[in-house]
Amino acid sequence: MDTQRKSYFLDGTAIEIFHEVERGKIGHVVFDFDGTISLIRDGWQNVMVPMMVDIILAETSTNETREELEKIVVEYVDGLTGKQTIYQMMQLGEEVKKRGGQPKEPLDYKDEYNRRLLPIVNERIAKLERGEIKAEALHVPMSLEFLQRLRERKVKLYLASGTDIEFVEHEAKLLGVADYFDGGIFGALRAYANFSKAMVIQKILKDFNLSGSELLIVGDGYVEIENAKAIDAIAVGVASAENNIYNMNMDKRLRLIRAGADIMISDFQEADRLLEYLFDV
Repeated sequence: MDTQRKSYFLDGTAIEIFHEVERGKIGHVVFDFDGTISLIRDGWQNVMVPMMVDIILAETSTNETREELEKIVVEYVDGLTGKQTIYQMMQLGEEVKKRGGQPKEPLDYKDEYNRRLLPIVNERIAKLERGEIKAEALHVPMSLEFLQRLRERKVKLYLASGTDIEFVEHEAKLLGVADYFDGGIFGALRAYANFSKAMVIQKILKDFNLSGSELLIVGDGYVEIENAKAIDAIAVGVASAENNIYNMNMDKRLRLIRAGADIMISDFQEADRLLEYLFDV
């Protein structure tokens, strides 16, 4: 997708329109979770990338420097964001194999990643439970209000994440958003082939016999945007700022544009204006 597509901003806003969509028909909305609604896992790249570099260095005899490997890992981690975590681990195995190593099972790598990430996540959760931080601090700005406005419009909401389902369900409850998703909460399964965002979307289309413009898909990963455009749904890309050390934020915006986002936002602070546009009122 051409990143130089012509666009314009809604008057007085930072809402960027790349493609005029058929408005006023939305009855169902699918949301991504991490980076779209939740910041509980913000900075996950700062855990995944060093772990993968560590593994490549430990399991192969490569002569590449840590800095050289980091650039390679950042590129494929960034490019696979939005898919289930297991796919990033499968690519890690490929990187080990191409350097003459014997890769472990992707699930083993995923378990190691969770082992490193969960202490950080759990500390944020503990602070939330102790009242040291408020849930709003771990929301993408105004995402809760956006969910509230959609429910007021009697829209059916779904949550579909590449993060493991048990984590998504727990973290959505902690953030006070779980009850908004009356259409269901979906996440990665250990049997990874039994879940994908595309599968969730196809089921919604089939169950409700929808046309594309009746379905809105909102996310910060290229996967859900591509899934949306594959069935002519409306796609809102969320180029949320993430706290990682690898300068991925600019790449995120470009990736969403390439994937075909109809509309680009950085968060939901202009939710009312966005909804006026989407619902043509």
